[in-house]
Amino acid sequence: MKILMVLTSHDRMGDTDHKTGFWLEEFAAPYYVFKDAGAEITLASPKGGLPPVDPTSQAEEALTEETRRFEADDQAKAQLASTRRLAEVELDDFDAIFYPGGHGPLWDLTGDADSRRLIEAFLAAERPVAAVCHAPTVLLDVKTPAGEPLVKGRRVTGFANSEEEAVGLTGVVPHLLEDALKEKGGHYTRSQEDFAPFQVRDGLLVTGQNPASSASTARLLLEVLAERH
Repeated sequence: MKILMVLTSHDRMGDTDHKTGFWLEEFAAPYYVFKDAGAEITLASPKGGLPPVDPTSQAEEALTEETRRFEADDQAKAQLASTRRLAEVELDDFDAIFYPGGHGPLWDLTGDADSRRLIEAFLAAERPVAAVCHAPTVLLDVKTPAGEPLVKGRRVTGFANSEEEAVGLTGVVPHLLEDALKEKGGHYTRSQEDFAPFQVRDGLLVTGQNPASSASTARLLLEVLAERH
């Protein structure tokens, strides 16, 4: 079982001085769900090398059992420091693709041509695609073979408008993910409470709402993979 995890290379909130990147829990929790299931994990990002971590996700109140495990895992940290360039990644090497969130993907992965190429190729080859929190933004520009938006008519989730408001970034982000998914025709669904775990599957497409959904979204991806093998 070979899983590709794609992280952002973007480290700034728009034109502000506020740092962003990927959210540590959204990487660490799925990473260990996959690793503990025996998967071989490859990491990639648009620019390659060490992707930026959102410093807010390293604050004490954001730490989890999985992020602490990562901080003590020299092998995992070395792997993160040397992600492959997304342009060099080919479908044939992997069984599934997973996108951790953080605000960074809103800027660099939304319209990334290499990301779009891979997602379309994975789905055409009937291999699952998963994304959590802000990372479902990677689906916005993906098209079906008929040229329709991929998410049109499909059940999806992602960081909610009310959650963006709660973290005070509604006026900073380039788009509100909930609104953007709906504008593309997606059937957006969410948890009843903000920041509660919630994940949804539509065929080969798996999405999670927020950081608390990271591990459960990864487990749901493994369920899809198990059905296929």
